[in-house]
Amino acid sequence: MIELEQGSGNVYADIGAAEPDEMMVKAQLVAKLAEIIEARHFTNQAEAAAVIGLTQPKLSSLLRGNFRGISEAKLMDCLLRLGRDVQIVVGPARARPEPGRLAVVMAS
Repeated sequence: MIELEQGSGNVYADIGAAEPDEMMVKAQLVAKLAEIIEARHFTNQAEAAAVIGLTQPKLSSLLRGNFRGISEAKLMDCLLRLGRDVQIVVGPARARPEPGRLAVVMAS
């Protein structure tokens, strides 16, 4: 019998990756970048890369999930260059003195 285990909702935490919350945020930002790039119907990756300020090889690597060497700030800049608004919202203090939560919320 195969035993199943319920995931946490963050695959990076589930596999024990370093900085899982940051990795999850990057993954969500990259997924949105990929969605926008596809919707914009660029003729090739080099054209998309030029618009967002990356080299074509870096964009290709990023879209394949290799985003360890790129900051969240750079990913947000890429979204801005694609004409998207990016908001950072800091919530109210938590009732307990535990670390806050980092999340990406995509507007429709």
